[in-house]
Amino acid sequence: MNPLSFKQDRPLDVIAIGRLCIDLNANEINRPMEETLTFTKYVGGSPANIAIGSARLGQKAGFIGKVSNDQMGRFITDYLKKNKIDTSGVSVDQKGAVTGLAFTEIKSPDDCSILMYRDNAADLNLHPYDVDEDYIKQSKALLVSGTALAKSPSREAAFLALEYAVKNDVTVFFDLDYRPYTWTDEAETAVYYNLAAEKCDVIMGTREEFDMMEKLLNTVESNDEDTAARWFSRRAKLVVIKHGGAGSIAYTKDGESHRSGIFPTTVLKTFGAGDSYASAFIYGLMNGKDVSEAMKMGSASASIVISRHSCSDAMPTTEELMNYIETARYETVQ
Repeated sequence: MNPLSFKQDRPLDVIAIGRLCIDLNANEINRPMEETLTFTKYVGGSPANIAIGSARLGQKAGFIGKVSNDQMGRFITDYLKKNKIDTSGVSVDQKGAVTGLAFTEIKSPDDCSILMYRDNAADLNLHPYDVDEDYIKQSKALLVSGTALAKSPSREAAFLALEYAVKNDVTVFFDLDYRPYTWTDEAETAVYYNLAAEKCDVIMGTREEFDMMEKLLNTVESNDEDTAARWFSRRAKLVVIKHGGAGSIAYTKDGESHRSGIFPTTVLKTFGAGDSYASAFIYGLMNGKDVSEAMKMGSASASIVISRHSCSDAMPTTEELMNYIETARYETVQ
């Protein structure tokens, strides 16, 4: 069963809003950052990766964001255009902001970390005036990333985009994407995450991210069913809770739950899995797949990306994804 419906008369499938940055992934793997000398540059940022993944799968994607007025900003915009992503919602900062940088450390397949430089980042200068209701009305879905809520004016821009989406019957996907280094404290984070989630049709995140959101509710013990039920009492139709190597569980408003399996692979790095999962999962749902099949597509995409060096460049095409699902080993998780 698929609990979502999409307005089929819209020219865009999905618009993402939020973080546009540069990933600098370590070329020397299996060693700490202190010993890493060279990096490869890619476009990064969770909503950017999801938009790129969607476009690679043949979706008509757009983006609302802000880039720096320099070579890095132009690199990002050019890359989006090369991947056939509509950039009419991407504006250029004129106040001297810079592009956020994410240096990645690949010490081992299960020990990876990210060193972020986010001071005066252009994407957090996205202003409500940069969000156009007529643009959002052209899309079947809006993808909001939690990092867009971390600071003003990006926070207000994201909330305005949510208002426009709800008003115009645009299905809203909320990728929690909690990055603690961008926030002042967990209380602030929980308040804004909860306010945003109330306006969303689909909420996707790790168990730890949902735990962060529930801290102010004095929740004693994590419970997936209780978490899902809370959001079903608002607007949500689908809640996806990720449990790492144990797979994901998707809950629907009718009381059903669906558990995804995993595609075992040779892991190079751990980051990028969530973004690739989201892009293929959304693609599946928007193309009429039931929840279980869409989750399987998400798991396959994640498996492909964690075996490759990049996140954005590694996103599979439809042909690659379907071939992988048909040929790779799939393990159910209990």
